[in-house]
Amino acid sequence: MGVVLVEKPREGVINPMYNCQPCGAQYVCIGIKDCIPLVHGGQGCCTFVRLLFAQHYKENFSIASTSLHEDAAVFGGMKKIEEAVKVLVRRHPNLRVIPIITTCSTETIGDDVEGVIRKLKRTFLEKEFPDREVYLIPIHTPSYSGSHVKGYDTAMFSLVAYLAEKSEPNGKVNVFTGWMNPGDIREIKHILAEMGVDYILLMDIEGFDSPIMPDRSGFATGNTTVEDIRDTANSTASIVLCKYEGFKAAEFLEKRFGVPAVVTPTPIGIRNTDMFLKNLRRITGRRIPDSLVEERGRAIDAMVDLAHMFLADKRVAIYGDPDLVIGLAQFCVECEMKPVLLLFGDDASKHYAKDERLVELESKVEYDIEVVMNADFWELERRIKDGLKLDLILGHSKGRYVSIDYGIPMVRVGFPTFDRAGLWRYPVVGYNGAIWLAETIANTIFEDMERRKDREWILNVW
Repeated sequence: MGVVLVEKPREGVINPMYNCQPCGAQYVCIGIKDCIPLVHGGQGCCTFVRLLFAQHYKENFSIASTSLHEDAAVFGGMKKIEEAVKVLVRRHPNLRVIPIITTCSTETIGDDVEGVIRKLKRTFLEKEFPDREVYLIPIHTPSYSGSHVKGYDTAMFSLVAYLAEKSEPNGKVNVFTGWMNPGDIREIKHILAEMGVDYILLMDIEGFDSPIMPDRSGFATGNTTVEDIRDTANSTASIVLCKYEGFKAAEFLEKRFGVPAVVTPTPIGIRNTDMFLKNLRRITGRRIPDSLVEERGRAIDAMVDLAHMFLADKRVAIYGDPDLVIGLAQFCVECEMKPVLLLFGDDASKHYAKDERLVELESKVEYDIEVVMNADFWELERRIKDGLKLDLILGHSKGRYVSIDYGIPMVRVGFPTFDRAGLWRYPVVGYNGAIWLAETIANTIFEDMERRKDREWILNVW
């Protein structure tokens, strides 16, 4: 009995559950204030990613494209970068950051992005806008390797490595959130505020939950500034909430500027949130306030109300980003559920065997947990066809047809969730996230009991 890691036994992909590297890079970059990422590739490399963001958030985001055509395969696309940068800088007077994100086509062509950036600085920015600070930052994300997870990690590293600058200590903590939703960011901010911790959030995307104000403004934007990223070199420490989505940047700050990097399990569930708070206490010396202790007690009470009678022994399949999947599996174990199948939509397989969270998970269970690396939805569907019994599926909306076709109830979590309203407003992290997860899972099971007429009378008396 234990955790068994297996590779997808095919080179090809059937019904992918993950997105490409440039998608992850674009998500990082739209979290920066006064920033418009420039995707160097075909129009679709920008358009389809923007569509995903719009489906998920029901908001629009500013992302530009060099819109390469066939002639670039022969002559290169560097002229397109020059044209695009000039248009963006001239059209947007407040623009301060233009990350130039490569794609599979431009990486294959071999465009010298760093070279064209040096040329633009010398021949355009310094001459036409000598008093204006505009950062052109290369981010290399070939679509044919890795996934949006790797693209996110690469983009975060590139931005921090380019902008971080040593000056005076600021007494702050860098918090690398990883790929989270606005509800998660709001919960992280709440925890930091309750503990009185001064922080730099990378990236602060709470503004993606965009209000429509009396002046009719309501454009979704990120809130992390150039100054925030620059100041990361002067912080007391960095804390990384998603190991595979931010650690590379935190490690750079540690090696280059002596800012200690602390990797904490993604704070999903009670124990992981406890560890997050303890790490904050150790880094800052701040005490954990009674208000958070009370929140912890409410979360435990909510889980106790549901675990033994409704959640215990339910067999669960979880898919998506590795950090999210592992955190959700740990939460399921806390609720006495059995996460028997984990599917990672990423190909960083050499890291997973050494992941201490999976090692710990193995020590806590008395049944097999199969972990499929570089997985697609065919791997989930094949196992169900072969007789894998599941009571619940946890994952993003792209797996909805597996749930529908096989009659297995599903809780939407992760990115993208486009077939249910407003899920990005609710946290899955922290003690409040534990409450939402436990009750949402339970309510989904209740609906399935009623649909199947399976002991639904219990709901009258429990």
